[in-house]
Amino acid sequence: MRYLLWLIKLLLFVLLFGFAMHNAEPVTLKFFLGYAWQAPLALVLLVFFVAGAALGLLAALGQVVKQRRELVSLRKELRARSAPAHPSAPDPLLEQPRDAV
Repeated sequence: MRYLLWLIKLLLFVLLFGFAMHNAEPVTLKFFLGYAWQAPLALVLLVFFVAGAALGLLAALGQVVKQRRELVSLRKELRARSAPAHPSAPDPLLEQPRDAV
């Protein structure tokens, strides 16, 4: 199974490397106020893919924090329910006799 995963990774790398080599022509991105950026198409695609993934993770971060807070409060509530309200007195039948020493 490990070799199959390495083979799949290798094939994916070769496929993406070939894509990058076929799209190595420089492209010009024109921004506002006359700014322009000239770079290979594969690099531009990679930069925008990484930026999109980072923004997606940042957008999901709020929900993750909210769910962790809720999980902590639910665990506290569960501990409060399972713990006895007052510690019970020790059972004299289960206690070791004091004069047996």
